[in-house]
Amino acid sequence: MSIFADSKHWQTLKQGIIQLAKQEVLSRFEKISAERKADGSLLTEADTEMQKATQVFLQQHWPQFDFLGEESSEQVQKDALQSPKGCWILDPVDGTSNFASGIPFFSVSLALVIQGKVAAGIIYDPVREELFAARQELGAELNDQPLVASCWQTSLKQCIGIVDFKRLELPLAQKLIAQAPYASQRSIGSVALDWCWVAAGRGQVYCHGAQNIWDYAAGWLILEEAGGQSATLDGEAVFCSEITKRSAVAATTPSLFKAWQQHLKV
Repeated sequence: MSIFADSKHWQTLKQGIIQLAKQEVLSRFEKISAERKADGSLLTEADTEMQKATQVFLQQHWPQFDFLGEESSEQVQKDALQSPKGCWILDPVDGTSNFASGIPFFSVSLALVIQGKVAAGIIYDPVREELFAARQELGAELNDQPLVASCWQTSLKQCIGIVDFKRLELPLAQKLIAQAPYASQRSIGSVALDWCWVAAGRGQVYCHGAQNIWDYAAGWLILEEAGGQSATLDGEAVFCSEITKRSAVAATTPSLFKAWQQHLKV
């Protein structure tokens, strides 16, 4: 059982992330500019400062675990993920493009991986003050209240689909445009919150073509513990303890998941 089965450790972790997100991320919203990284993605002062502060906080309280941050070097990321002790996986600002553009939809995502399994996950939306969290085999929660994936929608045609078209292969993207199976579609810009919003039933089906481990690790556990279902486009488990991008298909209920998977076949 994870150390975070202990309520004291769990509350310390949650409150620490909330405080740091408000201090390092929300305080900088609409006040700073961004620069381009080598891969073309955006980087802001909030990304770098949140990662630094979070790493210090985690090492002070739980020094036994290694650390993998989105802004760490690739070698550091690989070494941390292979650590037998376990490692933290942090996305300091998930939805940096939104953050840098003044769009109030971004989050901080933190997961703890031990022996190739996600033991705990926290995603905090500082704008809405919503803390989604989960511990392996102990369920999911939203602001300390139990979170259970459910929805009144019983068919795809009633659903809101959260779909990132940019990262889908062209044949699938074209099929979804020409043969949209849902009532309406959204692409909101924070992978971590995408997972959480499906867990909360705010979108009922989800598809994304390529997510990094820091994007999805915490959200995957939250949806899993809430009772939702997910897989890759190839039908494999989404979480993989490697620095490789993964596709994701998810839904709030088993029946919607089955119908959604069937529609996504090209």
